[in-house]
Amino acid sequence: MCLEQPLSRVSSSPHLIVMDTAARNRTISIKLWPPSQSTRLMLVERMTKNLTTPSILSRKYGLLDKVEAEEDAKKIEAVAYEAANQHFEKEPDGDGNSAVQLYAKESSKLMLEVIKRGPHPKENGEAIKSEEVAVSQNTFFDISGGRRAFIEGEEATELLKPLGEPGSKFTKICFSNRSFGLDAARVAEEYLSALKDQLTEVDLSDFVAGRPEIEALEVMTIFSSVLDGCELRYLNLSDNALGEKGVRAFGSLLKSQSKLEELYLMNDGISEEAAQAVCELIPSTEKLRVLQFHNNMTGDEGAIAISQLVKNSPLLEDFRCSSTRVGSEGGVALAEALEVCTHLKKLDLRDNMFGVDAGLALSKTLPGFGNLIEVYLSYLNLEDEGVIALAEALKKSATSLQVLEMAGNDITAKAAPALASLIAAGDSITKLNLSENELKDDGAIVIAQALEQGHAQLKEVDLSTNAIRRVGARALAQTVVVKPEFHLLNIDGNFISDEGVDEVKVVFKSSPAKLGPLDDNDPEGEDDNEEDEDEDGASDEDDELGSKLKGLEIKHDD
Repeated sequence: MCLEQPLSRVSSSPHLIVMDTAARNRTISIKLWPPSQSTRLMLVERMTKNLTTPSILSRKYGLLDKVEAEEDAKKIEAVAYEAANQHFEKEPDGDGNSAVQLYAKESSKLMLEVIKRGPHPKENGEAIKSEEVAVSQNTFFDISGGRRAFIEGEEATELLKPLGEPGSKFTKICFSNRSFGLDAARVAEEYLSALKDQLTEVDLSDFVAGRPEIEALEVMTIFSSVLDGCELRYLNLSDNALGEKGVRAFGSLLKSQSKLEELYLMNDGISEEAAQAVCELIPSTEKLRVLQFHNNMTGDEGAIAISQLVKNSPLLEDFRCSSTRVGSEGGVALAEALEVCTHLKKLDLRDNMFGVDAGLALSKTLPGFGNLIEVYLSYLNLEDEGVIALAEALKKSATSLQVLEMAGNDITAKAAPALASLIAAGDSITKLNLSENELKDDGAIVIAQALEQGHAQLKEVDLSTNAIRRVGARALAQTVVVKPEFHLLNIDGNFISDEGVDEVKVVFKSSPAKLGPLDDNDPEGEDDNEEDEDEDGASDEDDELGSKLKGLEIKHDD
């Protein structure tokens, strides 16, 4: 097994040579070591994901749960960093490339050792223990606790035994975090057939992980058939890579549901065809209050299909369609469909490609939402025009707004007055995220002024990566530090001078934990990011090192 991928285009010279965009005959010398704290955290996150992803080796040695994997990943990174750092100190005039190579190689070796070690056994050595099965007042049966594991027939018989006890009154079941094989599914079928008339909540999220497609589809079909006819209020089929085939494998179950109140289809590979299948199969969503489609490949056509589902869900309170590859056309369709959802409390459309037109369409719908509490509209390419329209619309309706996120929308100081007016109109904001925009000092000061009066419940403000300098940083710090419930100000990734950083730290002298890290602050930063990156090389360094580590993944030798 080889964990590291070839590290691309390593310069043979002692320093990496970077030409600026105008090729003005100058060179920049960049050292790749040491990595920034954010890069180190990125590596831990990637290793955690690798250690919790089903593979050939995990089937042999066992799969780690997220908690254990994260602990191991942190230890691996610390050991690999120390080894690489000692290596770098022996050749201080080098560019750090060999240290990065060693960092990746050592991480690879240690990850393989952890994979082959497998999950730490419980005290009695059992893979599945009775205490991992939660039974609440004999109504809720939950096997999701403990480590992820493949379940076959014999284990399933033992694990699911409480379901077959005489007089059981289970109304809720959670089979998440266990991967059911065919034999286990047939065992579950026997138990569930006796309970189907009393079940109201079913969680089958992440219950076929690592299974071949043919087996996974057959398992889904078995569960679908045995649960067909249940009058469910809650159904969670997330994290199963369903796609259209998977959705149709659950066809009989979905067709029998007319009283659903909560439906979760997150991280399921919901394509255009799969979205159309969902709409085709579910007979009614008149009672639906929660609908979540996060992290799918829905696209515009899929969003148009989902919009039909939304139109038929007048009681919807929580709608999430984030990270679904929806563009302007799909965004407009969703915005128009939401017009009937006047009970909406939480709206999450983050990380799509809406653009200004979809933002404007949504702004026409929002004035009807008098109950909105949380709004997540980050990374939608809204620009100033879309943000101003949305802020004005929210000001008219969302008087009880608690969470507002509009990160990564190319917002400049031009839109700051509209945002400030929205913020000042209510007094219930607890979390404000406007990171990765271009507000600069002018915008930051306007936002700080809007937060000055009231807002006693304010807990978190994020204006990181906004080209903010000393004056804007100081204004934000002085405003939020006096709020009684406040616990985090993030202004990292800005252009705050060393003097400005010192001033902000003095403001938070009595409560330093409330000020986020400033590891990525650039005191010599310029407003023109591209020019600045060529001038000081800092961004190039991070990008180069990040590119060498982001491909880190487990590869299995035969």
